[in-house]
Amino acid sequence: METNAVKVKDLTKTFGNFVAVDRISFTVERGEIFGFLGPNGAGKSTTIRMLCGIITPSSGSGQVAGLDIFSRSEEIKQRIGYMSQKFSLYLDMTPLENIRFYLGIYNVPPRLWPERVLWVLETTRLKPVRERLTRELPPGWRQRLALGCALLHQPRILFLDEPTSGVDPITRRHFWEFIRQLAEQGVTVFVTTHYMEEARHCNRVILINAGKIVANGSPAQIVADLFPNQPLASLNDAFIKLVGGAS
Repeated sequence: METNAVKVKDLTKTFGNFVAVDRISFTVERGEIFGFLGPNGAGKSTTIRMLCGIITPSSGSGQVAGLDIFSRSEEIKQRIGYMSQKFSLYLDMTPLENIRFYLGIYNVPPRLWPERVLWVLETTRLKPVRERLTRELPPGWRQRLALGCALLHQPRILFLDEPTSGVDPITRRHFWEFIRQLAEQGVTVFVTTHYMEEARHCNRVILINAGKIVANGSPAQIVADLFPNQPLASLNDAFIKLVGGAS
């Protein structure tokens, strides 16, 4: 049985003469919380958009949920959950209306709608504001709604592109508690972020810079390899050394 939720080899994306992602190769195990880290513009969002079937790679190969990212991108979209970096819901609709809209987008059978609606509202703790306009909700609440909508069809692989950008530390902590619960249920979570402190929640991380992978391993392993004699060093120190060119 295939144990990889994601598998790519020499994946590349160019825009004209600009190489956004440069021959990267990696795998993500089923049920893993996998962090894809790097500074803004490093190639994180481009990579996740290729894996989600939103843009076509320039070259290389890859599979998501056992499906080829070149030839079966539409099938991939139905098997994964995707929460984009940009807020993807409709601000002039209520949370309830947004949930119903995405139930239709994901082709969830109508007989399951009542239980899925209730599940999302309770999970995101938005039941009391289900009839308010989404634009009136605080940013952290909107992020919870976007995550809930990405889970409506119960995907086994969840892609999160900068999911905690712009939210407060308390909301960020609650968000990661929920991510851990999903992983314990066997959901694979692929998350991009430039917050190094969030990497401690991941089983394994890749650090990407200028489209190339510069580190791959558990957060502790990466720090230990770079700073073998500095027990107080952090992943942020590793990030600065690898990306900032510190000696």
